Formats: sequence, structure tokens, C-alpha cells
Amino acid sequence: MTDPRTILQREAEARGFLVAWAPIQLPREVQARYERWIAAGYEAAMGELARAVEVRFNPWERLAWAKSVMVLAAPHAYPDPGVPPGGVRVGRVGRVFWVREYDFIRRLIEPHLEDLKRLCTKLGVRCLDYIHQGPLSLRSYAAWAGLGWVGRNGMLIRASVGSYLTLALLLTSLEVEQPPPYQNHCGACRLCVRHCPTGALLGDGLLDANRCTSYWTTKHPDFIPPEVWDRVGLWVFGCDECQTVCPWNADAHDVWAEYAPEPELAHPNLEDFLTLSTPAFQAKYKGSAFERFGRVRMARNALIVLANTRDPAYIPLVRCGTEDRSALVRATAVWALTRLGDIRHVERLRQDPDPRVRREVQRALEEGERAFVSVSTSPKREAK
Repeated sequence: MTDPRTILQREAEARGFLVAWAPIQLPREVQARYERWIAAGYEAAMGELARAVEVRFNPWERLAWAKSVMVLAAPHAYPDPGVPPGGVRVGRVGRVFWVREYDFIRRLIEPHLEDLKRLCTKLGVRCLDYIHQGPLSLRSYAAWAGLGWVGRNGMLIRASVGSYLTLALLLTSLEVEQPPPYQNHCGACRLCVRHCPTGALLGDGLLDANRCTSYWTTKHPDFIPPEVWDRVGLWVFGCDECQTVCPWNADAHDVWAEYAPEPELAHPNLEDFLTLSTPAFQAKYKGSAFERFGRVRMARNALIVLANTRDPAYIPLVRCGTEDRSALVRATAVWALTRLGDIRHVERLRQDPDPRVRREVQRALEEGERAFVSVSTSPKREAK
């Protein structure tokens, strides 16, 4: 008779998932390393990561029946779906966000987890799922289960599929043996560390989110300081630099069958974020990570990207941001116009009703004056 673990694994693999198993108890050093990361403040403003640490790493303490984890991975190394015609499409988007699925994997992967849970019940196995946004450390469990190794970029990497992996987890009452670890193949390679535009990678698999472009563009809730803008570059949502340069992703082409990347998500029209009403924005981007993040913060990001092009042709579009109902968008537009050289329009915002916007106007104008003085007083070169 086939044992329950084999039946579950075959069913998950038939649905296109990579599968690995491990005992539920992680090594103590995994939690200690995470706690040192939190103590250093590397989680930035993501305060939820500092909460319920014991739950995150010790689920068996409140779920005494849980003995093992079944780790599932859905590859998302899909190709670029192409740039749609028209619009202003200079912003870059992290690959995982090219698919229209709210909260990363709930809409597409969770139904499969529900089916696996029903199968567990039929087999007499207790189970509970935690998917990508759950409180468990999925990469730690994936590495513990031998699914791959955690590289210097902090991503789980598997030699045959690279690091473009969406992870999910099923806690079960099955007893399993500890599998051998997956060999770390990073070797002496430090491409990801060298190519990180912000220096966010610490070189040991840890990340300082305070410097991370993906944090600033997908997690940070408020105004992004202008001194950070150069590091954001043209990333309007997310950042894939550390994955793009990874040699293990060079030949990664595996794609879970239910993923369907969309051109409008891979190459969004930045005009949408600055000119659409909130209801129109929500209708167009329904079910996407953009909708979850909200029009206001997408408009903020779009303004930063437009400013970073240094192309004055975008000034009319950036000026739309000065008329936005959100003070966050207007404050960001102040600095975007300053970068594009439209100081005269910035001057008009001195009378903005929001003190935060007026404060940014003052700062931007003062910086503009310092830059002018610096240029005007610099030594002139003699004509040859």
C-alpha cells in the first residue's frame, strides 16, 4: 500500500510543484540569525517581521500535532511578455509582479493547497497551510528541506531552476527524516553583491531592507527621501538586479503552468498612475500587486522614475502630480520637477494647503539654489 507522504507528493508534483519534505523543527541557529537581523534594524519599517518570532520559527509549540513540513515551489522564470504599444513605459517591474495574483500567490496557488488539505483528510493526515504571506520562514524551511540553498542574494536557489521560485508550505502530522542539505553552489561568486544598486546585500545571504530598492518601491508606506532616488533608478515596482545577474538564472525557463505574465503589468503605462481616478485604476489593475499597493504609492513611484530619466519631455506628466489629491504625490512631484529643472512650477506650490508639501517645496528650492551657486562659482575652463 502506498504511504500517505508518497500520495501527497505525487499529487503536488502532478499539479506542477517542486516538492521537498523536512522535520518541522528548524535548527536553533536559524532563529538566532533572524533575531540578530531584527536587532540590527535590517527589517526597515516592516514591523510585522519583528512580531511573533517564536511562532515564525517554532510552530510546533502551538501545533503539537505538526511533525513535518511539505514545501512546495512554483517556478516563475517566465519570459518577458513584451511591451504594449503607446503610453509611457519607462518603468521596470520585478518579475514576480508580472502575474495578476493578489498577495503574490493566494488566488492561484491557494486552491491547490485546499485540494491537498482535503486529500490529507482522506488519508487520515492532519495538515495546515501557510503560504507566501504567512508567518513562517519559508526560505528557511525550503533550505532545511533540501529544496535549494539560500544564496548571497538571500534568495532560495536550485541549480535546475534558479531563484525565480514562489514558495508555499503545508504543515503535516507525518513523521519524516531529515534530508541531506542542498549543496551551496555560490562558491566565490559575488555578482549579486557587486551589482546591487544600493549595497543592500550583506554578502552572507542577509539583506538590509533600509537600502533595498524593492523595499522602497513595494513596502515603504510614505515619502521616499530624494537622496534615495538615484538608487531606485527606473524600478517602478520591485527590483530584480540581484537575480538577473545570478548565473543560476541564466538558463532558468521553468514556469508553473498557471502563471500568465501580462504585458500591462510587466511594462505598465506610468500615465495610468498619475491620470486615472482611483476607481479606474482599481478596475484596470484589479487583482494585481499594483492594486494592493494602491494608486497613490504607484503614482509616487512613477514620479521618481520619471525624474530619474532626467528627460524634460516628461514635465507635463509630472505636473499632473502637483494637482493630485494626495499630499504624498504632490510632495514627490515637487522633487521630480526640481530634478527635471521646472523650478518655476515648484515655486507655485509654496501655497499648497498641506504643510508637508510646503516643507518639501522649501527644501527643494534651497537645494536648487545651492546647486546653482555651486555651478556659478566653479572654476571656468579657459577656451583652447
